[in-house]
Amino acid sequence: MRVLSGIQPTGRFHWGNYFGAIRQYIDLQTNEQAFYFIADLHALTTIRDAALLKELTNDAALDLLALGLDPDQATLFRQSDVPEVTELMWLLMSITQMHLLEKCVSYKDKKEKGIAADAGLFTYPVLMAADILLYDSDVVPVGADQIQHIEVTRDIAKRFNSTYKTEALHLPTGKTLDTTAKVPGTDGEKMSKSYNNTIPVFDTPKRLRRKIMSIKTDSTPVEDPKDPDGCMVFTLYKLFATEEQQAALADRYRAGGMGYGDAKQTLYEAAMDYFGPAFECRAELEQNPARVEEILQAGAATARAKGQEVLDRCKEACGLR
Repeated sequence: MRVLSGIQPTGRFHWGNYFGAIRQYIDLQTNEQAFYFIADLHALTTIRDAALLKELTNDAALDLLALGLDPDQATLFRQSDVPEVTELMWLLMSITQMHLLEKCVSYKDKKEKGIAADAGLFTYPVLMAADILLYDSDVVPVGADQIQHIEVTRDIAKRFNSTYKTEALHLPTGKTLDTTAKVPGTDGEKMSKSYNNTIPVFDTPKRLRRKIMSIKTDSTPVEDPKDPDGCMVFTLYKLFATEEQQAALADRYRAGGMGYGDAKQTLYEAAMDYFGPAFECRAELEQNPARVEEILQAGAATARAKGQEVLDRCKEACGLR
């Protein structure tokens, strides 16, 4: 089974990214073959600063490797290092109907928000389809809001195969990520860069503690009992703690005599313990950029070899060979 997923480098990864997706991607890397790419081509629809895009792409590679992506088990590469994906995109564009793209929720939502409806945004799902189809992907783990794109990919693949009377493109299946673990931001809303309420996975201890201390809480006096289930600090703590640790902190909430500052300090210490090994790994990788580039180039070579195989099938079906 071949698993594929891409992550846009549009900002530093935060706790919501990790618990909502990245941790599950890493759990899936033990499959027969896993391809993970940093979607820098997709990021061009929102980032028009060359230096920033390079920096965020490099940060994404460092973060993923530090968080546990193993290049001996999974293939990690930059999307732009595989030119076959844009060539396949054009083959798919030639048979994709406009009305299919006009129905895509992400395009409609962004257009309603006043974001410029340029061709890149409109044809985004076709590039995503090329990303998926280029590697004969079997399973594509995505959030529930991205399932429509998997269906669009399947529709495009079916139309290509039908048009050219071929079986060149393999139809993938979407795997909805488990997002049952609520990851609230510092203001109580869903943690998201668009809400400016995120807690970065990798930050200096001082800035991380400051972020945690800024989490909104109610005005219950220190001496009074508190409801752990109604507190964002406790909700976040559960992401890091064992059941025994959760029960112990919940008892302190209900007993009274503990302020929210103490609970936030407990959360800070739990997060530092949880991500401690990843911090150390990232620091080592930062000192060895040649090793990171070697991993990305090796991943691109593996991806290109598989991608060329699929692209050749499609070009043959179209009459280009």
